[in-house]
Amino acid sequence: MTKLLALELADLAALGFFVVVWLALEITVNHSPLRYRSLSGLMARRRREWMLVLAEREIRIVDATILAGLQQGAAYFGTASMLAIGGCFAALGATDEALRLFEDIPVIDAISRVVFELKLAGLTLIFVYAFFKFGWSYRLFNYCSIIIGAVQQPEETDRETRVKQALRAGEMNTIAGKHFTAGQRSLFMALAYLGWFAGPEVFAVTTIAVALVLIRRQFFSNARQLLMRD
Repeated sequence: MTKLLALELADLAALGFFVVVWLALEITVNHSPLRYRSLSGLMARRRREWMLVLAEREIRIVDATILAGLQQGAAYFGTASMLAIGGCFAALGATDEALRLFEDIPVIDAISRVVFELKLAGLTLIFVYAFFKFGWSYRLFNYCSIIIGAVQQPEETDRETRVKQALRAGEMNTIAGKHFTAGQRSLFMALAYLGWFAGPEVFAVTTIAVALVLIRRQFFSNARQLLMRD
C-alpha cells in the first residue's frame, strides 16, 4: 500500500511539474518582458512590417499567396490533431492489448488499467487543446485576409489611413500566429507527456528535454540570431 501511494504521489508530482513547465513556457514567450526578444516576438514585428509594405503595394497577389500558405499550415496541423484524437480513442478501445505490450517492456513499470486510461485521457485533452488552437488560428488568418482586403490602394486614400488599416491587419496576423504557435507547443508537450506511460521519472526527463528544445528555438536558434541582426 505504501509503495502504491508513493507511486501515485510520484505520478502527481511529475504531472504537476509538466503543467508548471508548460505554463512557464507560455508566460515567458507570450507575457514576460522576454517575449520581445523571442523568435515569436521578433516575427511579430516582421508581420507588422509586412503589412506596412502591403499597404504601399498595388498588386497584392504575393501577399494573398503567403496568407494562404499560413492558413494551410494551420489546417494541416488541425487535421493532424484530429487524427491524434481519433488514435487516442482507438487506444482506449484496445486497452488490454496496450497493457500486455507494456508488460513485455522491462523498463516500464506495471500500470493498472484505470491509471492507463486516465493517462490516455490526459493525452487526448492535449490534442483537443491543440485542435482548438489550430482551428482558431485558421479562422483568425481568414479574418486577416478580410482585413487585408479592406486596406485601400495608395491612390485611394492618404498614407496615414493606409498605415492604420495595415497595422490592424498586422495585429490580427500576429494574434493568429500566437495561437498557431500555442498549438504547435502543445504538440511538442504531447511528446513529453508520452514519457508518463514509462513512469514519472521518465515523464520528468522528457518534460525537461522538450522544454529545452522549445527554449532553444525561441531564444538561441539560428533563426532568431538571423532576425536579431537588424
